[in-house]
Amino acid sequence: MRVRILAVGKARPDWVREASASYLSRLKHYGRFELVEVRASKIRNGHARDAAGKEGERLLAALEPRERLIALDERGRAVSSEELARRLEEWQLEGRPVALAIGGAQGLDRSVLDRSEARLSLSRLTLPHQLARVVLAEQLYRACSMLRGEPYHNP
Repeated sequence: MRVRILAVGKARPDWVREASASYLSRLKHYGRFELVEVRASKIRNGHARDAAGKEGERLLAALEPRERLIALDERGRAVSSEELARRLEEWQLEGRPVALAIGGAQGLDRSVLDRSEARLSLSRLTLPHQLARVVLAEQLYRACSMLRGEPYHNP
């Protein structure tokens, strides 16, 4: 299985980078998981939509052929850890690589949302985009361990 997390901006502060890297390292036992960072845009003259648009272009440019795009969006469908594990298993069986997109401070641009095959929410709470990276990496690790029947997930 090949899963890429496409994220806007660099992982800051250090704890975000360290926690994400820790889970991504653990995920190597289950398949090819990687984090791809695209450059964040600065808001100029109060035009946040323009910044999100440029970030959206970069995210879409980072997609690989045949890659299934899943948008992580606060207005997406909330899924449990078990549901995420089932989705991951379905994606694995279909044999297509998966890209999970996390927007920057402005969220995901409409172009990314429109291109995505699904929109998922990590929480009904609004999470800072940096924290969303850590939560997503941990949940992917949890899902993989569940699929293998390993004890990490204790329901």
